[in-house]
Amino acid sequence: MHAILAAAIEVVILALNLYWYVVLAAVVVSWLVAFGIVNTYNSTVRTLLTVLSRLTEPVLRPLRRVLPDLGSVDLSPIVLWLVLYFLIRVLEQLRFSIAF
Repeated sequence: MHAILAAAIEVVILALNLYWYVVLAAVVVSWLVAFGIVNTYNSTVRTLLTVLSRLTEPVLRPLRRVLPDLGSVDLSPIVLWLVLYFLIRVLEQLRFSIAF
């Protein structure tokens, strides 16, 4: 039973790590668009923006409501990264305590 629970926790950790990189990709692509390096008239870029937005906005939107408005600076991805980091570390400790 412990092995199954440890494996399930490992899958959740993997998903959270993957989501961390999805948020990073969304931030980088939004910067590339904001600085005019990539053009949103390109269908591939537009599709990538749409996919990343649909994956990240449901989590970032509530954070933006709570965080103060700093103009063009969006702190919500940083807060989300900190939350993900904390969750991953807690789950790793839990997995370690279950395994031994």
